[in-house]
Amino acid sequence: QVQLIESGGGLVRAGGSLRLSCTASGRTLSNYAMGWFRRAPGKEREFVAAITWSAGSTYYADSVKGRFTISRNNAKNTAYLQMNSLKPEDTAVYYCAAGVLPMVVRAAERYGYWGQGTQVTVSS
Repeated sequence: QVQLIESGGGLVRAGGSLRLSCTASGRTLSNYAMGWFRRAPGKEREFVAAITWSAGSTYYADSVKGRFTISRNNAKNTAYLQMNSLKPEDTAVYYCAAGVLPMVVRAAERYGYWGQGTQVTVSS
């Protein structure tokens, strides 16, 4: 079992920045991918970014490429999502997830473990 705890959400003005954290416990993550997904009100859950834990390969949705950066700290078992140049359309509940490789990292159904979610609100 993997437990995931997210933090770092909040309210920010358009153009501002936030950093989300996702700390994992219960298992080593060497053969896992960590992903971030979001669900905006009235919309489907969508892929945001992912990172493979060992290799550090990163993947991004087109809508956040160049603005968001995913990274991980092996020693702290924590993944981060640095969000810059935030837009009102980035407003959503953000979830981190963990899944065993190999997998399609953009597919939410491939992730077996999910955090509780953290709210990000971007005001215009």
